Amino acid sequence: MIYGINLWNCWLTQVGKSTLFSAISSNKAEAANYPFCTIEPNVGIVTVPDDRLNVLAEFVKPNRILPTVIEFTDIAGLVKGASQGAGLGNKFLANIREVDAIIHVVRCFEDENIIHVEGRVNPISDKEIIDMELQLKDLESIDKKIQKTERAAKNGDAKAKQEFAALQQFKATLEEGKSARTVVMDADLREVVIGDLCLLTDKPVIYVANVDEASLTKGGNEFVDALRANVAVEQAEVIVVCAALEAQISEIEDVEERQMFLDEYGLTESGLSKLIRSSYALLNLITYFTAGVQEVRAWTIQKGWKAPQAAGVIHTDFERGFIRAEVIKFADYQTYKSEAACKEAGKLSVEGKDYIVHDGDIMHFRFNV
Repeated sequence: MIYGINLWNCWLTQVGKSTLFSAISSNKAEAANYPFCTIEPNVGIVTVPDDRLNVLAEFVKPNRILPTVIEFTDIAGLVKGASQGAGLGNKFLANIREVDAIIHVVRCFEDENIIHVEGRVNPISDKEIIDMELQLKDLESIDKKIQKTERAAKNGDAKAKQEFAALQQFKATLEEGKSARTVVMDADLREVVIGDLCLLTDKPVIYVANVDEASLTKGGNEFVDALRANVAVEQAEVIVVCAALEAQISEIEDVEERQMFLDEYGLTESGLSKLIRSSYALLNLITYFTAGVQEVRAWTIQKGWKAPQAAGVIHTDFERGFIRAEVIKFADYQTYKSEAACKEAGKLSVEGKDYIVHDGDIMHFRFNV
């Protein structure tokens, strides 16, 4: 089973959107110097970088190695007025509702040869245009639900009163030009109030600062500094990448040659590798492994899942007929170098249905159907 996650590459047009998507997915999305080059969403299946797979493979010597994956969706950039339908806005905003998280890429470089849709480079203004369009769309959704809830609240329904008050809190926040994700609220109440609305500004977000090569080697520039300061209230991560450079890196297939290329720029890894891992963490995902002669494989699950749920990712029969899980911690496997040695050292534990799987667990499931 492949566990796919959708993320939306969200930005204004003309900031290197499809260049970055092509690099991250090796799916050559059309990239041209005019607005709305990307009309239909492009989808890329991307492997999640994880050195632990290679470590396990060295010990097990499997026939194949299978990393886990994440799915990226490249949706066309928005323009001012998108919430009212400008630039095919309604279509694009509908696409965004289908994703699990947002990668908001912001142009943080000057280049007179690349047209900026607003005529100047201003990352904060660019971000605010996107935010405003998403917030306006969310306000429509909130107002509709307020209308449905208000009558019951006025009639004294206690549950409706609580929901109405919470909706008003979201409405006030959006009207202040802030995103729904900044509203602090009990998780259960939040789910009751807006869980069915799929609010665009309540989705988790990572900001990607797209810089030039010179700024990348310095770790950023004044545009990046301004962006970091602006998003601090959201407690969101800002990742600095150079899309043009990442496009070159993605073309290098030889591992050693790619590392030499990175070394030239003083980089230990590509910006996209960091972005992929951060996206994985943003969605509260973790990895467990299965390790045998046939294959060493990484599996994606939600943090907090119990052993039967984790087993079900492999096959529904594993969850339905779950008996127990045999678990080795990655650090122990790395120390003792084999399942047999771990077992002899007492580092293999037998866990039942209530065991909460941890990131890096190496698991073998026993089941009966």
